[in-house]
Amino acid sequence: MQRRTTQPRLVQAMMDIWTLPDLRRKILFTLGILAVFRFLAHVPLPGVDLVALREFFGENLIFGMIDLFSGGAMSSFSIVATGIYPYITSSIIMQLLVPVIPRLQAISQEGDIGRQKINRITHMLTVPLAALQGYGMLTLLRVQGVTIEPIGHLTTASIIATMVAGTMFLVWLGELITERGIGNGISIIIFGGIVASLPEMIGRAFIAARDPEGLTVFLILSAATLVLIVVFVEAHRRIPVQYARSTFRGGRMYRQSGATYIPLRVNTAGMIPIIFALAMMQFPATIASFAGGAGDTGFWATFFRYFQPENPLYQVVYFALVVGFAFFYTLTIFEQMNLAQTLQQQSGFIPGVRPGKTTADYLNKVIKRITFGGAFFLATVAILPFVVGAIARVEVLVLQSTALLIAVGVSLDTMKQLESQLTMRRYEGFLK
Repeated sequence: MQRRTTQPRLVQAMMDIWTLPDLRRKILFTLGILAVFRFLAHVPLPGVDLVALREFFGENLIFGMIDLFSGGAMSSFSIVATGIYPYITSSIIMQLLVPVIPRLQAISQEGDIGRQKINRITHMLTVPLAALQGYGMLTLLRVQGVTIEPIGHLTTASIIATMVAGTMFLVWLGELITERGIGNGISIIIFGGIVASLPEMIGRAFIAARDPEGLTVFLILSAATLVLIVVFVEAHRRIPVQYARSTFRGGRMYRQSGATYIPLRVNTAGMIPIIFALAMMQFPATIASFAGGAGDTGFWATFFRYFQPENPLYQVVYFALVVGFAFFYTLTIFEQMNLAQTLQQQSGFIPGVRPGKTTADYLNKVIKRITFGGAFFLATVAILPFVVGAIARVEVLVLQSTALLIAVGVSLDTMKQLESQLTMRRYEGFLK
């Protein structure tokens, strides 16, 4: 029986969670894994001036945002400095290659065994990507003069091998959370890094703030951004669907119809377009840095300045890339879902739309229309830190709306999983 109490719904739901042994065990296991991750993020690698490294990440907005996602692991040059981003990149590559390569497409259609094979290939691809990212990070630090002394080939190889091992260990921890804890493990790891970095950033802002009005404006815009993110993360378009069912009663067959709907999310692509665009925008400045663009004059110095986050050209290109990747990724994933064929096989149909190709065209038209709004929302979130920083004039704390988007998405997904666990046990949840 469902409990009846005068306690507020949220408070009572949290109390119910801790009274259930299996849910309590899952939550404690997840918190324990996050504690291990935070410990590893503070175990540094040799050969780098940590003070100069932190100054470099503090002055570079792009690398500062990546460091925010890692919970300070990159600015500490820890054994998990590369984080789980090589695995995320590998997963994105595999998602794009599966519909293109017939062999991979055939493997993906083999059910659980096929998914395990795809997952194994994703893990194998993560290793060289992590090695490349580790080597690129070391090279960038050398160019910026952050290294304490010249690092030999053997030391470089050992550092890169340690980074690769750290990435694979974090992936394993994330999979343990997915299997035995609460929520998606990879997302929880990223969420833990973001949450761990926020208190220090906010503390620096309040200590160093010399413009109370600007800080007030910043806080107001931050709250408005948070509300907007929640609205768009949960926004979806409901497509009504009816299913025809046949039942036998008294020796006769009767046809019945059940109505439901297909929820098409406004932001189907999630964070992937921003990750893609961010990676693309790093290449020009990185290449210019390697070519000596850190100087004051010359072609590469000018090229380097054009691709700095405070440059308007950078922000315009970044906005356009996020919009383009959002459309590309959403349409690619939506085509793989093949909803029209699935509906036809399940005797379902959209009222007023003929099954088959007509249904597919109708769904494609709807997803393109709502993706237009979702893509511009993601692009606005991507450039919002620059806009808010210029309006509020708070230089020490730039609103990382991308981090907020990830944190809100992970929080809502985790709360929905807890809600379903409580509902299965006939407890009242905390979501309406």
